[in-house]
Amino acid sequence: MSVIVRFAPSPTGHLHVGNIRAALINWLFAKREGGKFILRLDDTDRERSKEEFSQSIKKDLDWLGLSPDQTYKQSERFDLYDEAAEKLKAEGRLYACYETPEELDLKRKIQLARHKPPVYDREALGLSEDQTRAYEQEGRTPHWRFKLNLPGRIEFDDLIRGPVSIDLASVSDPILIRGDGSYLYTLPSVVDDIDMNISHVVRGEDHVTNSGVQIQIFEALGGAAPVFAHFSLLTALDGGGLSKREGALAIGQLRDEEGLEMMSLISMLAHLGTSEAIEPGTDIQSLIESFDFSKFARKSTKFDVKELYTLNAKILHMTSFVDVEDRISIEGCDEEFWNAVRPNLRKLDEVNNWWLIIHGEVEPMIEDETFARAALGLLPDGDLDGDSWQQWTGKISEQTGARGRELFMPLRLALTGKTKGPELAVLLPLIGREKVEKRLAGETA
Repeated sequence: MSVIVRFAPSPTGHLHVGNIRAALINWLFAKREGGKFILRLDDTDRERSKEEFSQSIKKDLDWLGLSPDQTYKQSERFDLYDEAAEKLKAEGRLYACYETPEELDLKRKIQLARHKPPVYDREALGLSEDQTRAYEQEGRTPHWRFKLNLPGRIEFDDLIRGPVSIDLASVSDPILIRGDGSYLYTLPSVVDDIDMNISHVVRGEDHVTNSGVQIQIFEALGGAAPVFAHFSLLTALDGGGLSKREGALAIGQLRDEEGLEMMSLISMLAHLGTSEAIEPGTDIQSLIESFDFSKFARKSTKFDVKELYTLNAKILHMTSFVDVEDRISIEGCDEEFWNAVRPNLRKLDEVNNWWLIIHGEVEPMIEDETFARAALGLLPDGDLDGDSWQQWTGKISEQTGARGRELFMPLRLALTGKTKGPELAVLLPLIGREKVEKRLAGETA
């Protein structure tokens, strides 16, 4: 079977980590199988769909390296959906309903009060022509429901969940067309899956029942249902819904405002919900090769934004200067500087801070002037190099008796104005003798 999968976001907002996880899982599977990854923009909601969001979706996918093989807009395919709707109407599988939202809500409440599932009662199937005419004279326009074959069960083998069985008696006939004539997601999705030869539908577990319903729509339209795989959803650390506060951040925000590395997000989302530990990666090819649905767990998956930032730092610490050179807008930045500061970076833009500490002006923090004067007097002669730090601190310790933190912290504060940072043995030659002398003397330099 030739593998063709699709990612079908609605361009009514920006992509967040949950959306991207769905895109990534589809993309990795397609690439492992040598198949196609299709981007299908679900822009049938003409009121809420915006071109700016479509462009944002494409930008996010490109940044993450998940570029689609083909792109479609559902707003350009209404003729196909209209044709499918007419076929279903002609065959009695799509029927008109005239209940108002308030009437439907009342029915649900009555059923729940009677401890029954809130399933649509199919009252519309028994409407006479006079009743239909009366509703239309009131100004009501019908919404259209798909008539499920009842009684019965829908069964399919899920690549993640295993055998799935859905009792259709517990499911309402789904609404496919709203009262204003617009399509809900379900019908266009099936029509497009058939037309685009989608082989596998890979999406969140909240669509399991919907998949069972869609199987009957596939059959009614003369198409073969795809293979399904439903992965667990992301949750907050407390197990609740993933709110923006807990980390469901827009991808553009993580990229442009937070400055995170693409591979930190890819590495984390590729492993969340699987049996594999989250490991930092610099090459997406290894994720393609190791992808396997058998590694996915059925239990919900917790997303920890702090873990994402930790992973981001680990990836930067593994990244070579060649891989970031064109992203650092500092004239004169070289591999020596990068290797010196890289172990202390959490985000790439922090490289600018260390450049200023080395090449800009720093207001030193002198806690003990006597110690600082002694350190200045013991500074090795000539140019400072890789051996200078050990020689220098050895002499300072011998003369002052300072050891460990008492020795190193005053020097760090004087030379960088910071309590933490790269190894001073590496920074010392980069800062240079002139600035080191001035900073030890308490001068801004």
